[in-house]
Amino acid sequence: MAVASCATNPATGKKEITLMTEQQELELGRQAAAEVERQMPAYQDDRLQRYVSDIGMRLARASERPRLPWQFTIVDASAVNAFALPGGYVYITRGILPYLNDESELAGVLGHEIGHVTARHSVRQYTKQSAAELGLLTLGIFVPSAYPFTGLGSSALGVFFLKYSRDDEVEADRLGVGYAAEQGWDPHGVANMLTTLSRLDEATDRRGIPNWLSTHPQPEARVERVSATVKSQTGTRQDWTTNRDDYLQRLDGMIFGDDPDDGIVRDNVFLHPSMRLSVEFPLDWPINNGKEQVVAKNPSADEYMVLQMIERVQGRSLDEVADSQMSKMGWKPRSRGATKVNGLDAVLGVYEGSVSKLGSVTARVLHVAIGRRVFLLAGIAKRDRFAEADRQFAPALQTVRELSAREASGLRPNVVGLYTTVAGDSWQSIASKQSQIVRASTLAIINGHAVTDQPAAGEHIKIVVGGQ
Repeated sequence: MAVASCATNPATGKKEITLMTEQQELELGRQAAAEVERQMPAYQDDRLQRYVSDIGMRLARASERPRLPWQFTIVDASAVNAFALPGGYVYITRGILPYLNDESELAGVLGHEIGHVTARHSVRQYTKQSAAELGLLTLGIFVPSAYPFTGLGSSALGVFFLKYSRDDEVEADRLGVGYAAEQGWDPHGVANMLTTLSRLDEATDRRGIPNWLSTHPQPEARVERVSATVKSQTGTRQDWTTNRDDYLQRLDGMIFGDDPDDGIVRDNVFLHPSMRLSVEFPLDWPINNGKEQVVAKNPSADEYMVLQMIERVQGRSLDEVADSQMSKMGWKPRSRGATKVNGLDAVLGVYEGSVSKLGSVTARVLHVAIGRRVFLLAGIAKRDRFAEADRQFAPALQTVRELSAREASGLRPNVVGLYTTVAGDSWQSIASKQSQIVRASTLAIINGHAVTDQPAAGEHIKIVVGGQ
């Protein structure tokens, strides 16, 4: 049983009630970090990782808790976000970097997340989580491959992206400004990055990781509040560091959006070139492309679709693999039989079972063979909702197909490029030159402009280039 105690907040000096000692904080951070590393791999660019880590460590040493075992990691996710775990583990997504415009803005993001740790905001938020949710951190957020439906009702990656209060956000902004200014970065970078991120849609990326606005409330209102702190830090000093050109050069060639090596989502279609797999999910369902499974969810109901590769024991038929898989999970068939889907051997059935936090459910399940691999694709809904949900499940299961070698080889990532504007350029014309890979409004936002602005001639900007 946790025992409440009164402790002094290291960043604010205020007395506060906490259910967690620093040692417990460090242990929880280690456990949570292990889960992050299991589910969100680090972005494979050692030079960029060192760059971010060096900036983070400089900021952390200027904080009130310099002795924490600080770690700074870019995770390979296309969402535009950053988050911190108790104990000093700070993560920024690959997707946020193109939305920052110089090193001072990067320092602003890292300093903000450091502030959440030093002020123990993350500890308070974790303390508020139910025992069941905290258990997810120690037991594993995503379900093992043998049991693909077990954790559908769980909060998954969202547990890491705890939503802080407005006061916590303002305090983290203030602390971040102080850390950045002490190390010589332009403190205006905090306000600038908040302005840019306030222009983002409150949405999730295709892996189900929330974007900045979902987890960092009201950045546009915080700009005005943080400006007073910035003014107090700047004084008459003029030689602040921004390192814009160096920062942009480091982003040149960086993946923008999904990476085909992990599977990509184009509209409502999931494509995996190395597995030669294509599946169309229902329109407008957010798709979480995790390391172990792909999950799509009806945004207005507890209805899910799950795609996962299933281990195929050598010598077993597809029919035997399907039977073994479903019986191992305790699911009972209502109907089942061999079939063909787009020329692929398959076993299709309707099963009844139960899922944690959903209760009794019914599922339409397809086991399909592509080469030597077996994939499970299922639509799952509460029993009393299944008949209606199946109107979307049944046609989706019929979309599984094998990609041709040409299709698979053509799936390459989009990347960040650099471009110097000329007279007459507009965001619309630049987007058109790049075959509308991203919208004109996205180009404006990633370059720190309002969508109603246009670039000036001679401006060095980021663009998004199709994979070659």
